[in-house]
Amino acid sequence: MRGGVYVEKIPFNRACFEGKELAYIAEAISNGHISGDGPFTKKCHSFLKEKLGCEAVLLTTSCTHALEMSALLLGIKEGDEVIVPSFTFVSTINAFVLRGAKPVFIDIREDTLNLDESLLEALITPRTKAIVPVHYAGVGCEMDAIMDIADRHNVAVVEDNAHGLFGKYKGQELGTFGCLATQSFHETKNFTCGEGGALLINAPKLVERAEIIREKGTNRSRFFRGQVDKYTWVDVGSSYLSSDVLAAFLYAQFEVSEAIQAKRKRVWTRYYEGLVDWADQSGIRLPIVPNDCVQPYHMFYLLMPSLDVRQKFIQYLASHNIQSVFHYLPLHLSDQGRELGGDKFQCPVTDRVSDQLVRLPFYNDLPIDDQNRVIECIRSFDG
Repeated sequence: MRGGVYVEKIPFNRACFEGKELAYIAEAISNGHISGDGPFTKKCHSFLKEKLGCEAVLLTTSCTHALEMSALLLGIKEGDEVIVPSFTFVSTINAFVLRGAKPVFIDIREDTLNLDESLLEALITPRTKAIVPVHYAGVGCEMDAIMDIADRHNVAVVEDNAHGLFGKYKGQELGTFGCLATQSFHETKNFTCGEGGALLINAPKLVERAEIIREKGTNRSRFFRGQVDKYTWVDVGSSYLSSDVLAAFLYAQFEVSEAIQAKRKRVWTRYYEGLVDWADQSGIRLPIVPNDCVQPYHMFYLLMPSLDVRQKFIQYLASHNIQSVFHYLPLHLSDQGRELGGDKFQCPVTDRVSDQLVRLPFYNDLPIDDQNRVIECIRSFDG
């Protein structure tokens, strides 16, 4: 209540129906195939493969599982080192730690909040097996420099592209630089099925083994293609297939992908135009998107002057029935990060940004009146 008048809460996120989601779910059920690799899964594979130009695409139950498949495909084992930004979600490194890898935490850039490529080469040792750049907010990392360093040291690159589907770096689709890349279709992402992910495979030699790992370590995919007369256990693996019901929901969103991106661009642009002068006057930083990057408008964030101001800001918006959230805590200083030796790494930008960053409400059908209310509330905040 404000002034005796009820004000509806503006949530941070809301999953949106965009097309034929319910009709396609009903169709999947009537097809009689709601387990993995049904008709809608194959449509999703084809859509992403054509749009991105990957060698192969495999839907998974989550981006986390796609990362776990990457660790298996690269043969990560005890004692291997994996370089990862400290400013990311825990799944990015957890997938490799599960295989026995040691995390090597790298700091982020001041501008894009992506892995700082200028620090990368100094962290590579003979034990380095993979580099995992994270395209934060869908803005591409400096992939030219990262790939050059990785190639010279014969180290694999796995792109965590959970934020960046249809983003580009120097004209090339994010997720197509490394030998592997992973996508998320969690309800907070641009395209969603509630929970889901995908493994993008850019190295042809990894495709067949990826299919085996995803199918519980069996050559079942070859059996269904008629390449073998029976299938059997041939490798390590697990059950990473996503239900065709979820794929049906996701494909309905892919069908209207351009409309979804247009909606998100409108939201991002309205925030930027409505806050740029206020931010400049208030010592608050808005997102930075380099000229050689095309972003997919995944989120909108502010960098506040301090943790204290950030917390007051979140509370102020909450008092006006507007939900905002902070983001990642530094992994190198987390309990598990310290247990794995993370606190020996210096990540000062990560430490500071983690205290400063706040994310604003952002979803496809955020009404313009609600967004204007958010902007007006922000502009009235005096710190």
